[in-house]
This record gives sequence, C-alpha cells and structure tokens, in this order.
Amino acid sequence: MVDILLIQRKLTELEEYLKQIKEYQDISISDYRRQWKIQRIVERTLHLMIEACIDIANHVVSDKGLRPPVSYADTFLVLEEAGIINKALSSRLQKMARFRNIIVHRYEEIEPEIIISILRKNLKDFDLFKKSILQFLNRT
Repeated sequence: MVDILLIQRKLTELEEYLKQIKEYQDISISDYRRQWKIQRIVERTLHLMIEACIDIANHVVSDKGLRPPVSYADTFLVLEEAGIINKALSSRLQKMARFRNIIVHRYEEIEPEIIISILRKNLKDFDLFKKSILQFLNRT
C-alpha cells in the first residue's frame, strides 16, 4: 500500500524547493558564473528536488510491486511503463537523474549553461511530476 502521507510530505518539500529556486530563474549566465554562493544554492536545491522525485518514484515502484529499477534514471522509466507519468516527462526526468549524478559526484565541472537552461526550461517538469503523482494517488 502506498504511504500517502510520506508522498505528500515529499511533494510538499518539492514544492518548497521549487518556490525557493524560482528566485534564481532569471539570473544571467555571467552573474551565475561570478557568484559561487548562488551556484551552491542552485545546485544543492536542484539536487534536493531531484532526490525528492527519486524518493517518491522509488516508493511508488516498491509499493506497487513494479519492476525494480536498475538506476535512478530507470526509476522514471518504470513509472512511465506503469502509466504513472508520460513518455516526454519520463525522458526529461531521466536526464535530470543523470544530471543529479554529476552534481553529487562532480564527475566533471558543472556547466553554468546547463544550470541556466534547467532554471529557464525545466522547472515546470517538477510541477508536472507532482501533478502526475497526485493524479496517481487519486486513482489508488
């Protein structure tokens, strides 16, 4: 059985992070490059947002007895296969999960252009994920 309270708590956290990060949505690349504190805030907040989505997805996968994912990115594919999120959103969230690995492990220097692109184009994906999960909860 899906722990609705846990998912609602995670969705509330996600909503709060989203509200916080939107303060930086219009920052220029040059300002972002110059301000290490803003870089840290934005990167860590994105990390927390992605982790919240992964946590929610893993909880749903486990409680519904879906196929075990082989990676964080695959978790969103499992949700797509189950009809919980659509293919386009799944694809974008899979990219976000792979980006999370770069943030966490610093495999390479994080390109400011990628961060700015996420801030301008992909924050809506977190809202779409939240809506999809809420729709799923209403069906169960």
